[in-house]
Amino acid sequence: MQIIKQFFIGLGMLALTLAVQADEKLKPFVLAYKSHGEMATVVAEVQKKLTAGGFEVVGSYSPYETATIVVVTNDSLKQTAAKSEFGGYGAAQRISVTNVDGELQVAYTNPVYMSHAYRMGGDLADVSEQLAKTLGKVEEFGPKDGLTPKQLRKYHYMFGMEYFTEPTTHAMYPSHEKAVQTVADRLAKGVAGVTQVYRIDIPGKKEVIFGVAMKASDDSKKNMDDNYIMSEIDFKPLRSTAHLPYEILVSDRKAYSLYARFRIAINFPDLSMMGSNSFMNIMKTPDAIKKALTEVADESYKEALF
Repeated sequence: MQIIKQFFIGLGMLALTLAVQADEKLKPFVLAYKSHGEMATVVAEVQKKLTAGGFEVVGSYSPYETATIVVVTNDSLKQTAAKSEFGGYGAAQRISVTNVDGELQVAYTNPVYMSHAYRMGGDLADVSEQLAKTLGKVEEFGPKDGLTPKQLRKYHYMFGMEYFTEPTTHAMYPSHEKAVQTVADRLAKGVAGVTQVYRIDIPGKKEVIFGVAMKASDDSKKNMDDNYIMSEIDFKPLRSTAHLPYEILVSDRKAYSLYARFRIAINFPDLSMMGSNSFMNIMKTPDAIKKALTEVADESYKEALF
């Protein structure tokens, strides 16, 4: 009888734990620590810690003078990315160093949050623990109220706006190899002001994720520009710089990206629709990003897809 009683107690505790996890509110970013000093010095320290902590640094860039973003992956991230459709979006984690009034904020994307937002085949809790051990964890931040895993896995900003399962298809090619080569070559040329920050090949799948920097050639194209977009939406005391960079996903023979009304909203879910620092201020951004990334994929497909 005692064994049976212990079994049911254990079963009840497991059910309670799962219920708590299901209701847990998550936020998209994690503040690791704050620092002072030169940006380059702190970035170098962060990269050293990440490498020592078992991460592979696959790229870095400075979208504007006050920020640097470092992108990492590891076997756990890549293997989990391989388990689900379009899981490649979660194969990278982004670490930002941002100068805010002379103080450097070191922050990173929350792997558990991103795993649910991208509907991955695992919750990346091990990667979250690894990043916290490597860089530290003061607090999660972003929206005032977080989102539960269930909310994230079916997220869209509001009625009529895109889900994760409704990406933009930029181009289709005769083969996966041709798709990857075309995107890589055109990023190297800086087509439409878009350049490569990193590339990760997903193991066991015909899937490659490219992280891209977007810089407008002139003011008329500012709506696709990383600096311009972040100046409008990233205004809170703790900066969400690790929202960048954007991605192009080559899966089999097609090139995709998450539509901006999803890709931006998932990291800024409490951004107001109207008023100061709102979606209204970047109303032209989703189509501007779509156009730029389509030009990268192959300009000849542009008119057919718009």
